Amino acid sequence: MQKKINLIWLTFFMGNLFLLGAQEIEETATGEETVAENIEAADTVITKRVKVDGVAAVVGDYVILDSDIQKTLIDLKNQGASTQDITECQLLGKLMEDRLFAHQAVQDSLLVSDDQVNAQSDRQIQQLSSQIGSIEKMLNYYKKQDLESFRSELFEINKLQMLSNKMRSKIVDEIEVTPEEVRQFFFNIPEDERPVFGAELEIAQIVKQPEAPEEEKQKVINRLQEIKQDVEENDASFNVKAILYSQDPGSKSKGGFYSMTRETPFVKEFKDVAFSLQEGEISEPFESPFGYHIIYMEKIRGQERDLRHILLIPEIPQSAMEAAMKELDTIRQQVLDGKYTFAEAALNFSDEKETKFDGGLLRNPIDFGSRFELTNMDPALYNQVRNLKDDEISRPLKEDDPRGGAPKFKIMKISNRYDEHKADFAKDYLKIQDLALREKQLKAIKEWMDEHIEDTYVHVNGQHKVCNFANNWVKE
Repeated sequence: MQKKINLIWLTFFMGNLFLLGAQEIEETATGEETVAENIEAADTVITKRVKVDGVAAVVGDYVILDSDIQKTLIDLKNQGASTQDITECQLLGKLMEDRLFAHQAVQDSLLVSDDQVNAQSDRQIQQLSSQIGSIEKMLNYYKKQDLESFRSELFEINKLQMLSNKMRSKIVDEIEVTPEEVRQFFFNIPEDERPVFGAELEIAQIVKQPEAPEEEKQKVINRLQEIKQDVEENDASFNVKAILYSQDPGSKSKGGFYSMTRETPFVKEFKDVAFSLQEGEISEPFESPFGYHIIYMEKIRGQERDLRHILLIPEIPQSAMEAAMKELDTIRQQVLDGKYTFAEAALNFSDEKETKFDGGLLRNPIDFGSRFELTNMDPALYNQVRNLKDDEISRPLKEDDPRGGAPKFKIMKISNRYDEHKADFAKDYLKIQDLALREKQLKAIKEWMDEHIEDTYVHVNGQHKVCNFANNWVKE
């Protein structure tokens, strides 16, 4: 029996999680009904024999089971997503789309390296084990016998997903819309059907980041040097040292462990040191925006690095934090007295480089625009500004760094408020441009799907042949 693993992606507020479920496909069975699939790929005909029972569809080299569809639906329900209007046919159509993208990516030589796939799998394992409590609890939760088999299953499904994403990107990445296309898109929408945009805010802030005194910085540097020396000269365990002393909440419980590649979203200072180390080497203490680190390079696998690190954060004295609050109070009063505008004060006094040169204006991480739609705002940000009136400036607020860095202090202001309104071409041009671009991309994908469904072996089984698919999976 050959095992096939179906990995279902679930979106959480803090990232992506997944559930695994194993189903079996019998490739040959004496006395049972079989079907020959002629799969054409790069002028090569591959013949496979798979058991008809339980196979919902075949796309290129990929088999989709009836149980895959059911498990997708169950996992969506477990995640809390509304499945009332989702049909099995729609789920099957989506699974088939993903496999067509992956199949064609291989034909077009849009390959992903094993290092990239392994790095993605390791990140998921780290995330899951951290959320569940340990590697052992994670394996027990997913009913897996050992870590290597779990990692192997993740490898296969991650490779499919990454190939699919790469093919999608190739289709749409170079698509752009001209101003005239945006205009035509908008004015072709009947006036009573034009989109309604929710209430939005523009938010500005002035930030003070209190710094630890030099003697506190030197204390943590000396402590990291002592840990490094103890590991190198006395064969002490770096893993244990990280558990005992590291102040990184994301890796402390795992002995400071991370697996990373050049694409992993770590700060530059951390990456530069990590990729300068040889296997078995421990770095000198170095500074990042989070504090001071040492890194132990545990294993190098091509472009992938398995490492452990210890983070120590210099203590900021209460007097420094009180001084930051007092300075913000003074800045706030000077703005209220008309000595500076809020934008001028941000430029002159804010410690936040990302916003000070733009009048303190925050950027929405979703689209990098200046507006935040109320219904989609980060809850922490919403709580900071929800009671602010127009032109009011908040009292100084303390904001802890969820990633373990030093706290910062800030004053905030709502620069502009936009009520819920029907789309206006001039005022909402950027949003309309984005909608027009999405429509053009969807059209390109639809045309691509129509063309490649015709050129790829596709077989839909049994009851699924009557599905009203968005694409022509059941070829006429």
